[in-house]
Amino acid sequence: MSRIASVFATPEHKALMPFVTVGYPSVEATLEIVPLLESLGCDIVELGIPFSDPLADGITIQEASHQALCQGVSPSLCLEIAAELRKKVTIPLIFMTYYNPVFSFGIERFCQSCHKSGIDGLIIPDLPPEEAGELESLAQQYQIDLIYLLAPNSTEERIQLIAEKSHGFIYLVSLTGTTGARQKLPSNLENFVTRVKQKASQPLCVGFGISTPEQAQEVAKVADGVIVGSRIIQLLEERSTDKLAEFIKVLRKALDNCA
Repeated sequence: MSRIASVFATPEHKALMPFVTVGYPSVEATLEIVPLLESLGCDIVELGIPFSDPLADGITIQEASHQALCQGVSPSLCLEIAAELRKKVTIPLIFMTYYNPVFSFGIERFCQSCHKSGIDGLIIPDLPPEEAGELESLAQQYQIDLIYLLAPNSTEERIQLIAEKSHGFIYLVSLTGTTGARQKLPSNLENFVTRVKQKASQPLCVGFGISTPEQAQEVAKVADGVIVGSRIIQLLEERSTDKLAEFIKVLRKALDNCA
């Protein structure tokens, strides 16, 4: 059983998946924060590779990515950091990136390097499954789950395709648009999750816009996992480990109470 699959082996357990931009606010912070997140009950950590044109990300993560790039954080350095983190944590680590850095690095070289660094999965928002044949094949060869996204306006045909292609879990985007903290979740989220459950056997994790324990608990009532990104980045910007730790504890408690 893969590390990602083991997270979802107990159906009543709701997975908590924080997102951090690698190298923000510093490389040292990333190496410190990820083990802290594991110790506080996070199940998977999504590591964002900084990119100059992050189309799926809102202003908070865009700015974090920009600052990391200005500090010289590259895909090669991200792989080195992932390897260091793998020595410190046992939970799954997933790279969130875009296709251009992967293609520029070399698709097979990137997959091979991910495997060596202990990366368990890849999320590439701008790579549709129709164009991912080579990467899919190499990801499977190097035992890496290629995770696809679905938006609320996805057609039934699209849902079926992603259900056939996605490995590890399916990333459900709670709303159309970019990432970023929101005041409330969309009213059609439960219907969207239900539509996907009718066609997919994989675990379903919801991200985009989740920034409070109440929202996380609401999502966990219908999905298998909750992804929180922009609020994490905002707390990292404040350079307050205590505030981040308290936020994660409250999120974990909210999900456990839901279960």
